[in-house]
Amino acid sequence: MPRLFRAAKCILLDFDGPVCDLFHGHPAPRVAAELRGWIKRNVPGEVSVAEGAEDDPLALLRATAEQNPDRDLVREMEQRLTELEVLAARTARPTEGADLLIRGLEARGYLLAITTNNSERAVRNYLDLWDLTHLFHGRIHGRMPNPALMKPNPYCLTRALRSTGVTAAEALMIGDSAADGEAAEKLAVPFLGFGRTASKGPVLRAAGAVEVVPTMSELVPMLDGLDPDLPFDGAPSRAQAT
Repeated sequence: MPRLFRAAKCILLDFDGPVCDLFHGHPAPRVAAELRGWIKRNVPGEVSVAEGAEDDPLALLRATAEQNPDRDLVREMEQRLTELEVLAARTARPTEGADLLIRGLEARGYLLAITTNNSERAVRNYLDLWDLTHLFHGRIHGRMPNPALMKPNPYCLTRALRSTGVTAAEALMIGDSAADGEAAEKLAVPFLGFGRTASKGPVLRAAGAVEVVPTMSELVPMLDGLDPDLPFDGAPSRAQAT
């Protein structure tokens, strides 16, 4: 893993998973239920999702967009999901080790960017809450109104490369889904998988992960090896929430 980081100038981070558990306090099944209620009230006909994805809010949004030609309606649904994600961000749980890794990488000169299927507003609200926003220098590339641009479409990664001015070979994507890996592979961006469970490893490797780590904390000790002259022993901090 150190060689992956030494070859990179920019680290692209998926949000829900590598940075935090977005739906920790406002569970994804509850959000999905609210969206299904919205669909029932506003979308003519049925919206079907793949088996096992009924409680995935992003899968519901994608399916609605694919099965309904009304772009204005899909845009309204995306805005409703954004509102629910912003609410969830207030009680999101930080991923263990993510804060230390983010601060340590930025201190060592790495460019940082968020590349996510979640809304930019939700990401910013979470980063503001934990005093991390300034470390990304505005490079937060979230979901667009058109769900077809969500990963595995590499659109948000393309935006991140443009905003940082690095090539694909100079970037490293850290994500926890096959969609992250597929998006990175389309641009030839090296991919590091984050898989909390043993079953996630094969899925991420099949999606192109060069390595898979079960925790973000596992990456923190590597920081000193990247720059021995800059030891990092900081602790997570949180801005006071109002």
